[in-house]
Amino acid sequence: MCHHRFTTYERIHAAPLVIAKSDGRREEFDAGKLFQSVRIACAKRPLETGSLEKLTRDIENELYRLSKTEVESRIIGEMVMDRLRVLDRVAYIRFASVYRDFDDIDTFVKEAEALQAEETSPKEPSPQLALLPDDVPRLTERRKRPRRGRKAPPK
Repeated sequence: MCHHRFTTYERIHAAPLVIAKSDGRREEFDAGKLFQSVRIACAKRPLETGSLEKLTRDIENELYRLSKTEVESRIIGEMVMDRLRVLDRVAYIRFASVYRDFDDIDTFVKEAEALQAEETSPKEPSPQLALLPDDVPRLTERRKRPRRGRKAPPK
């Protein structure tokens, strides 16, 4: 009789995800490598703690939800740029400049201008319902309740 306690942890063992590079090479997906490239693009940017880890995790989860054994690196690059465009526009431009391999300054300027135009164009209404309708008046100042035993001040 064994008097020791053993604990086991079960984990889902997903099939390895292979990334098809643009030069024809294939390599196994590495979330650490993805995180590192995003971290470099976001260097010295005022981002919330954990936002880069969340971005990386979200992309990894989305890749596995595709249920494919092989994904083109182009798809991952687009996923990163879509998220960085929302998270931090400077990081987006940094990542895009490396990912899209801008040939000259004009290409870089065009991308920055497109981003600027996107920022100034009217936003589409959010599909999410508002918590409070915009036409509901909000309390701007709180009225003090009179304390017990005291007379309320005249209005």
